Amino acid sequence: MDFDTLLKFINELSGHIDLDAILRDAEALCICAGENGEACIPPGTPPSLPVDDASILLFTLTGNGSFNANAAILEADEDDELMEKVKKDRKKRLERQGIINSSTKEKGYLQDLVYKLSKVGQAIEKNDLSAASSVLGQTTDADWVQKVNSAFNKFSGSDEEKTQIDSFNSSLSSLVSSVTKNDIEGSKTAFVASASAFEKWSTLTGLIEELKGL
Repeated sequence: MDFDTLLKFINELSGHIDLDAILRDAEALCICAGENGEACIPPGTPPSLPVDDASILLFTLTGNGSFNANAAILEADEDDELMEKVKKDRKKRLERQGIINSSTKEKGYLQDLVYKLSKVGQAIEKNDLSAASSVLGQTTDADWVQKVNSAFNKFSGSDEEKTQIDSFNSSLSSLVSSVTKNDIEGSKTAFVASASAFEKWSTLTGLIEELKGL
């Protein structure tokens, strides 16, 4: 598609885009595409497809990116099942975003954690474990750790998210212990593990966009 044709197409869409339908169809395509993403879109596909029959959006491809001649359009009941899954996933995302937006206090606890991890990382890099200890404290029973875990519990729902919480707390315990023992190598390893677990958890929950410094 050349530039002029594309520009004409975009101009004709002005004021006529059904956002709900676009989001629905995009989510359906993402679910069907799985991890292959862009590779599942055949060459020459226009930037918009007819939406009279949503089932035409659900296709399978061969490994070389061409249409599979043996691919069958999903049956109506399968289409309904897919659309229901899309609706449920969207509902979950909206509910989670609502919790995030209304939880200023808990987001503050997590932002404080980002600040502490930054300070600890800088101290460890300088081999200044006394400074790291002053930030962490002597035990994982510290008030700030309890507040962080209360935030973790409020925002977490899936098993994968809870696994990252466990990884973070385990790594944090090792970090506090290593810093207290003046073990610089152990401190570095535990710091990387705890920061990594926190970042993964933040990504899974969608909070990575809410926290500064990650």
